Amino acid sequence: MSRGVLVLVATSVLAAVLGSVHAFSVFLAPLEAVFDASRALVSLTYSLALVALTVAVLLGHRFYARWRPGAFVALISLIAAMGALVAAFAPSLSIVWIGYGILFGGANGLGYGFGLQIAAQANRGREGLAMGIVTAAYAAGAAISPPLYASALSWGGYQPAMIGLSVALIIMGGVSAVILSASGVRYQAQPSQTSASGPNTSALVLLWLGYGSGVAGGLMVIGHAAGIVSAVGAIGANWVAPAIIAICNLAGSLIAGRLIDRLPPTRLLVGLPLISAASLFLITSTAKTSMIMVGLGVVGFAYGGVIAAYPAAISKLFGLLSGPRVYGLVFTAWGTAGLAAPWFAGFLYDLSGTYGMALTTAAALSAASSLTIALFFLRS
Repeated sequence: MSRGVLVLVATSVLAAVLGSVHAFSVFLAPLEAVFDASRALVSLTYSLALVALTVAVLLGHRFYARWRPGAFVALISLIAAMGALVAAFAPSLSIVWIGYGILFGGANGLGYGFGLQIAAQANRGREGLAMGIVTAAYAAGAAISPPLYASALSWGGYQPAMIGLSVALIIMGGVSAVILSASGVRYQAQPSQTSASGPNTSALVLLWLGYGSGVAGGLMVIGHAAGIVSAVGAIGANWVAPAIIAICNLAGSLIAGRLIDRLPPTRLLVGLPLISAASLFLITSTAKTSMIMVGLGVVGFAYGGVIAAYPAAISKLFGLLSGPRVYGLVFTAWGTAGLAAPWFAGFLYDLSGTYGMALTTAAALSAASSLTIALFFLRS
């Protein structure tokens, strides 16, 4: 087996267990019950994890070359596992924020970002395919974990589920570390690109706002998928919703990743958020569980498409030299949306007792994304 394939296997194994972070919505009701907390406060756990993940992705490159790849993966897997254990035995919700939100979320971002970069470096000439495989494994983890979490929750509650996550992180992180060590791969630090030119400030602001509002609508739904279906009485199917979203997210990422090379960027960056907005309005207008599941799936598909399309579109618009720097700046919008959107959806639920206001807000944000990006292309 070639070095490139070994690295892909290792990083995909790691990405699969890390992707479980996006199945957090199955923990909403259990955490509310354990800590007698509001949905907004419980949702803040996921928000903090996304912020920590974002910061780790942005700053992680400073650390990648300081350790051998196997040792680095072993270290972050242990940190992530420790975070899950801290959350499992937390005496208060604030300790869950530290364990799951900061420790697990931060280690998650380091592992995911490192996996993308080392997989691309080990597969020169097939960088896009390599990164796509790691991204797909990350989404697959979000699809596989909800039924596993649901089984643990039904058996013993929140604590066994978090302990199980910790064990999975140690085992799968260990497997990934061993394979990386056996491959002999080394991370190659990239030269600084600060001298490269990029968009002017107004164009960058439009991109930032367009990306941020586009992902915010999706994150509001992803962070509350189980709660949304439970709110209409489908209690037994609450783990199905995050699984459907994750599967459709994976499909959207793969399809958009192929289409962005064949279509003008404007079609995807404007069209996908509009599709999401229409689906969100559909969800608010029906009480049928089947229709809600379909709508959630379409939102997941559009979200996955947006996540995959933006880095490729920015690379096409600003070139291979400026593209990574521009996307790094724009990606901070994802972290901002990750902090605000899930929490705000929980706040609106606590305020009204339903998800109607939250879903309407998500739809409006998605529509605003399309309008903002349309304005960006008109100005360009």
